[in-house]
Amino acid sequence: MKRVILSVLGVLAVSVSAFAQSEIDRALAASPAPLKEAATVIKWKPDLTYDTLKKGTNRLVCYDRSSEAGRPAFAVQCTSVGNLDRVAQNRKFEQIADRAERQKAIDAAEAAGTRVKPEYGSVFYMFNGPDQATARMHATVALPGATSQSTGLPDNNKQGGAWIMSAGTSTAHLMTPGH
Repeated sequence: MKRVILSVLGVLAVSVSAFAQSEIDRALAASPAPLKEAATVIKWKPDLTYDTLKKGTNRLVCYDRSSEAGRPAFAVQCTSVGNLDRVAQNRKFEQIADRAERQKAIDAAEAAGTRVKPEYGSVFYMFNGPDQATARMHATVALPGATSQSTGLPDNNKQGGAWIMSAGTSTAHLMTPGH
């Protein structure tokens, strides 16, 4: 009987470990190859805290976003660990179901100076789609407060090159054509 129980526990331990590994592999799909091995992987909890599934040694942190409302079935993201407070705040705003009310809350935080700023120059890597095989990669570079005047880059995509989206706000970021 002891052997049966130990065998069952062993199978369960392997199953749980394999499930955790698949969660880790899924989240790391958004990571650039040179950063993947040393990246941290977290799993967000409903209370806007997270559990660490894999502790990394670089500043990249990756997580699955598929469970968020309005996200595709496959949605993963990586960014700098310095952006986790910003991501938590974004997740809090995303809990506001009404889009107009959500934008009002974001605008109010921006106006009040309580909008958490991302690390200047940090990258957000997003890999989204109906499934991993058809997901598309998109990356933006955070430039909080950046404007056309401060960077020399346009604030729209009409010239066909890189441009600043949401110029002058904490959300300002570099966009590149084709992504």
